[in-house]
Amino acid sequence: MIDLYYWPTPNGHKITLFLEEAGLDYTIHPVDISAGDQFKPDFLAISPNNRMPAIVDRSPADGGEPVSVFESGAILTYLAEKTGTFLPADPRGRKTVLEWLFWQVGGLGPMAGQNHHFVQYAPEPIPYAIDRYVKETNRLYGVLNKRLAGRAFIAGDALTIADMACYPWVVPHERQRQNLADFPDLKRWFESIQARPATVRAYEKGAELGKRPSVTEEGKKILFGQTAAAVQK
Repeated sequence: MIDLYYWPTPNGHKITLFLEEAGLDYTIHPVDISAGDQFKPDFLAISPNNRMPAIVDRSPADGGEPVSVFESGAILTYLAEKTGTFLPADPRGRKTVLEWLFWQVGGLGPMAGQNHHFVQYAPEPIPYAIDRYVKETNRLYGVLNKRLAGRAFIAGDALTIADMACYPWVVPHERQRQNLADFPDLKRWFESIQARPATVRAYEKGAELGKRPSVTEEGKKILFGQTAAAVQK
């Protein structure tokens, strides 16, 4: 039913989490971002920002031609609406889930991503940049920890796409120089999702791909040296 264009990164894991929780049939098409697969014309046709993940829904709800969706937040929303799951129908509940989904898309993901870049991949350490993004990641962990106080999940008592969006960005907390013990409610939530059978299956899907070198020296030139010219080829 669903073609998933994927690589085992936090944004990729968001979508396998949903698909496994929802029990949807899907086929993974690896997009090796370190090898430049994201620039292939066939992939750009469905993901014009040359970023994975992206999906093609071969059985859309309207019964028409296949539907392609790019950007992880849009994909999660599309799949939730398609299946009627993990996104409340009532306006207040829906509003809350979308607030925290966009919080992740606009905050936790980009800030943790910059943390990863300057801590793990920069050719030389830049103390200002490392300090800036490690501290901002820490602040965002604090926001999420406060939100989770007295709640099983981010939006309340039920798992939603907000949880699926945030969880993969907390998985590499040690690489982000964060200590989950400092955030007890976040830690409780993290461990509860980590133990879910669907989470285990979702991460197993990417295990073999994850054994490949994620960022080679040549891959760094592809990932971190892109300009408009690369997209316009």
